Amino acid sequence: MPRSKSKRRRYTPPPRKKHKPSPKWFGALILGTFALGVIMIVLNYLGTVPGGTKSGYLIGGLGLIAAGFLMSTQWH
Repeated sequence: MPRSKSKRRRYTPPPRKKHKPSPKWFGALILGTFALGVIMIVLNYLGTVPGGTKSGYLIGGLGLIAAGFLMSTQWH
């Protein structure tokens, strides 16, 4: 007959730490960076940005969208 293991030998992982909720302004900042990135790309395609259409505005807009995405992964 198999022996039962003692309860003291069983591994119990430590409890998970609870994250503090994010400040209320953080959600608005995320949406603002998304919106600013989209507006920057749209204005570049319309040709209304100073200096004409340049790839720098596209890269900047995509960078803002990526920054908004990275911030949204840290939101609790």
